[in-house]
Amino acid sequence: MQERKDLINKKRIVVKIGSSSLTHMETGNLNLDKMERLVRILTNLRNQGKDVILVTSGAIAVGRNALGLTERPKERTIKQACAAVGQARLMMVYQKLFAEYNQIAAQILITKHTMLNDISRTNAQNTFNELLKMGVIPIVNENDTVSTDEMDFGDNDTLSAVVTALVGGDLLILLSDIDGFYTDDPHVNKDATLISCVKEIDDELMKMAKSSTGCNLGTGGMASKISAAKIANASGADMVIVNGDDVQNINRVIDGKEVGTLFLAHKADNFNIMDYLRTKQYNS
Repeated sequence: MQERKDLINKKRIVVKIGSSSLTHMETGNLNLDKMERLVRILTNLRNQGKDVILVTSGAIAVGRNALGLTERPKERTIKQACAAVGQARLMMVYQKLFAEYNQIAAQILITKHTMLNDISRTNAQNTFNELLKMGVIPIVNENDTVSTDEMDFGDNDTLSAVVTALVGGDLLILLSDIDGFYTDDPHVNKDATLISCVKEIDDELMKMAKSSTGCNLGTGGMASKISAAKIANASGADMVIVNGDDVQNINRVIDGKEVGTLFLAHKADNFNIMDYLRTKQYNS
């Protein structure tokens, strides 16, 4: 498939990893082996001359584990406290791992307000571009410590698509707890089949996406990933959903292998990310 082979030429790549892919299911502790492999792969992509951005979940999960909480908190204040503790710990691990490969990483925390405000959005865009020009790998997360119910992205699938649009990325890779986009939830329907390529996101596809994957660590199900694909594709970027259990899938995607589900870009005329954020079109 030519569209798969074309992925090898992508120059600005955004990778999103979720909480369930970062932590051990049994304990909630960080999976350091997987994080080390992820960091090595991203650094190697950077060594090839590609621009790389990592959108990472995990702050709340890491914080709640450090604070001895066994379940994902529901109260906003507890979530924010967990995020404050967890974000610092998470970045400390990332910085140490990237340093092992002589790669500089930077932290960027974003809220929806950052994108809605013209000055803040421009500043964020300039910061990304300058960091990438310097060869730095930005590590992005939503600033959960200050975000509100009315002004948050809701999940990092959406955030990663917004970042992709903001920086002019040409490929977004979502590392998920599932192999790709199926006709139904494969956890409950053994007859569900994997869709290799999606050329158009229509109503039928959206109905399939309503069945979300189940996990008490993250917030984004398949519907949020399809919404992310809407934004990424309209901005001119291809998007691939692939299983994050094996982070080598990142290399397989870029090498043009038939893994996961590829959502083909179809840049919208006069695309403006603000149209998606103001109308919450990405939640439709």
